[in-house]
Amino acid sequence: MNYGNIKECDIADGPGVRVTLFVSGCRHHCNGCFNSETWDFQYGVPFTEETKEKILELLKPGYIQGFTLLGGEPFEPENQKVLVHLLKEIRNTYPQKDIWCYSGYLLDKDMQPGGAVYTEDTKEMLRQIDVLVDGEFVEAKKDLTLIFRGSSNQRL
Repeated sequence: MNYGNIKECDIADGPGVRVTLFVSGCRHHCNGCFNSETWDFQYGVPFTEETKEKILELLKPGYIQGFTLLGGEPFEPENQKVLVHLLKEIRNTYPQKDIWCYSGYLLDKDMQPGGAVYTEDTKEMLRQIDVLVDGEFVEAKKDLTLIFRGSSNQRL
């Protein structure tokens, strides 16, 4: 799995100050996407053990409220294999910090058995996440007044 960016002090993608990982690879290709360069699974750099250790170190300060995962698309099956282990390690190391995830896939449709992105790792990934923002970004439903969502069809 590749990733495009790690934000060390993000205040836009969840409450408080957060560490944010932007993974690469997304099949949604939403019109008006703010991060379209991450659609390409090869964009960015490989996620390594050193990357994981860096994220864990960045989460250490008390002023960091939590971790946010977005992209790209975290729930692409290729990304789940790596991310499930990262989320479990974050949860075990920092049980007091919250984990948010943004996905264009729908919890009640795509992430259930038989769904478009359901894999052997999906259920465990979902167990580690405190807040899931699901649904594709729809430019026609863009609403700047929404908190932590880009378009009104997205669900917290």
